Amino acid sequence: MGMKAAIITNNASLKSFGGKLGITMLQWDGLIDNEHTLADLQLLASELLKLLGFQEEKMLNTSQFDLIFVHVGADEKVMYLKDIELINGLVSELMHIAQPGTDIGSRLHTSVIMSYGAALEDDNSKFSVSDANQKNNFGVPQLYPRQSYTMKGGKPRADVRHHCPMLVSQWQNAVTRKDMVKFFSFRDFNENGGILTIPADRFLHEVAFKLWKAPKYGA
Repeated sequence: MGMKAAIITNNASLKSFGGKLGITMLQWDGLIDNEHTLADLQLLASELLKLLGFQEEKMLNTSQFDLIFVHVGADEKVMYLKDIELINGLVSELMHIAQPGTDIGSRLHTSVIMSYGAALEDDNSKFSVSDANQKNNFGVPQLYPRQSYTMKGGKPRADVRHHCPMLVSQWQNAVTRKDMVKFFSFRDFNENGGILTIPADRFLHEVAFKLWKAPKYGA
């Protein structure tokens, strides 16, 4: 797809995985030190945007990367901020900088991903995205066409997990609809996220499409 990509993480396993894929690996302390606090999230957001070719609300002629993954593990602390505090604060700063009508606002694509990693089958009832058991007002099971995420090469996929999935909320001004997600929670992502369901191995392709680097995936 021809994208220059980087991953920002302190996770050793992810560093090894990303390196094998040829992705540039960056660390949090390479962007900002841990002595900073919530008030300095604007600085962190500015540093991330600079890597993408944006500076002082303008678009630069060149960029170091087309795509940056920012990884925040559960219970991880950066700048004395715990996981969700960091995510909420960073996304808020990015949205504040990328106002509609600005160079950044018309070009920046943001996806926030919630992942549960490994999960047990008995988690299905609490964190499920499957519509298989839904019924109409007459108690009759509703029929749904087989969705593209359950198929591969014209055959049903055997490795689709309908419980504890990776959920995504996206924002991109004037290019795709904005999700109405307001809270970093399973319920809010599941009910108000706009991407619906997509296999993890096709998500990157979908992001590449939104960055004009690949054709549309699915119907």
